[in-house]
Amino acid sequence: MSPAKTLGVVLFPVFELLDVFGPLEMFGNTPDIDIRLLAPQAGPVRSAQGPQAFAEFSLEEASHLDILLVPGGFGTRALVEDEEFLAWIAGRAQTAELVLSVCTGAGLLARAGVLDGRRATSNKRAFEWVSSQGPNVEWVKEARWVRDGKFVTSSGVAAGIDMSLAVIERLTSTEFADRLARRTEYEWQRDSTRDPFARIHGLVGPSETEAR
Repeated sequence: MSPAKTLGVVLFPVFELLDVFGPLEMFGNTPDIDIRLLAPQAGPVRSAQGPQAFAEFSLEEASHLDILLVPGGFGTRALVEDEEFLAWIAGRAQTAELVLSVCTGAGLLARAGVLDGRRATSNKRAFEWVSSQGPNVEWVKEARWVRDGKFVTSSGVAAGIDMSLAVIERLTSTEFADRLARRTEYEWQRDSTRDPFARIHGLVGPSETEAR
């Protein structure tokens, strides 16, 4: 990939650690990706699990972003009421080449209005809450991740790694994505429609095979 693409990851209080650092393990080992951690204010941001991550830039300081990644976490519940934050998301989503979300981060994209008329998915345990943030979104109950144009939304937490590898595959090659998964000893779930958690959380019924 040339020239380098800038990936901006939005941090906020009580973000989910793996939503951020699972994808960044993959993107950080991909050539020509410049990663920037952003937050409403630059500085340390506490995660839902306790450890803090350091946001190098405030949202106001952020320069052009080719790729925007919005994680989930319980902090999303407060941010859906933050009009300034949502306006920033909407503006950056308009100019970015790719917009990604993990887990309940899709709720922020939906509340910002950028998923209207598009297909999207999210964490299955929090699916009812997330889908309530975007009544004009076509929510896919059973999916590991969903791509609709430049928007790619994943299911809960670890699903963000599978989504990231799928995006990296499109940006580079299948060979590179395969090598990256092997290098990190990660068993890549390639099938975006395979989602046992949709059944576990009662969003869909059992398959025909399971029902027999």
